[in-house]
Amino acid sequence: MTTAFDPIDLAGTPLSNRIALAPMTRSRAFGPGNSPTDSTVEYYAQRASGGLLITEGIQPSVIGQGYPDTPGLHSQEQVAAWRKVTDAVHAKGGKIVAQIMHGGRIGHPDLLPDGLVPVAPSAVAAPGQVYLHSGPKDYVTPHELTSDEITATVADFVSASRNAIEAGFDGVELHGANGYLIHQFLAPNANLRTDEWGGSVENRIRFAVEVARAVAAEIGAARTGIRLSPANGILGLEETDFEATYTALVRELASLDLAFVHLIEINREFTETVRKLFPGTLILNAKTEGPTSAAELKLIEDGTADVISFGVLFLSNPDLPARLKADGPYNDVDPSTFFGGDDKGYTDYPFLEA
Repeated sequence: MTTAFDPIDLAGTPLSNRIALAPMTRSRAFGPGNSPTDSTVEYYAQRASGGLLITEGIQPSVIGQGYPDTPGLHSQEQVAAWRKVTDAVHAKGGKIVAQIMHGGRIGHPDLLPDGLVPVAPSAVAAPGQVYLHSGPKDYVTPHELTSDEITATVADFVSASRNAIEAGFDGVELHGANGYLIHQFLAPNANLRTDEWGGSVENRIRFAVEVARAVAAEIGAARTGIRLSPANGILGLEETDFEATYTALVRELASLDLAFVHLIEINREFTETVRKLFPGTLILNAKTEGPTSAAELKLIEDGTADVISFGVLFLSNPDLPARLKADGPYNDVDPSTFFGGDDKGYTDYPFLEA
């Protein structure tokens, strides 16, 4: 029987176990030009016993920044700063991938150089407010990307992924989940386009597929993964046809031979559908009532998933694999002390992963 503590080959990258650190936005890129600092090095090195570490969301461009003090991978000083992180993780025998995250309509002009506003597939503002140093402010109506700008945005993902490899990462995870740009293209209420990038399922999945295709062509499919969150409703996205959308999307992603899909579970039935459609590694953030726990390790034993990702529990227990193997003890976790006090399987600021 396969267990969570057995090694696994991730498309040529050997992982020591099947326990992953889920991406959790930290908003602590206090270095020059939104670059990580020594505290970031320490944070990831502390958790290097996980089979795979997935970083916080990293913007691929200036316009892709969604929150204050989040890091980028679009300048050489950022690349150099991330190299310290990857070196530290590798020195402890760990593997780490960079999550490339474009905020899309999630962001605010106050975060951007003068004259820039957030961009999106359509000029539809997200509900709610963004947290800024000056206090919360309403999301603004984003600029609708032109076809040429969409092509340029795909190129930004490619450039950031190339920078990730230069910085020593073992690969990248494209953030196609939780209400950000790739996810916005998938959702009918955020993507109102009538051109080749919107409307039908085929057109709405096009951006996600083209980003994945372009990144895989640049750094190799074996070093490229993607995160998906069908119908989780975060940041105002509505996906009533999620089965058709994500079935078509996963089929296309499977044809690209990507290393992994990292699925935020909506229900077990659809997880099983993804499992059948995608031949690569399935990393699962299981649907739970509270933080992901040792109970979810059985999903590896029964073949539901290949790797289980942990957020809150890994945050409070940096040596989590050892504690899981010993069946505890675990440091207490109080989600009410975190950014938004919400612990429902959400990953991104102001939420934390379950």
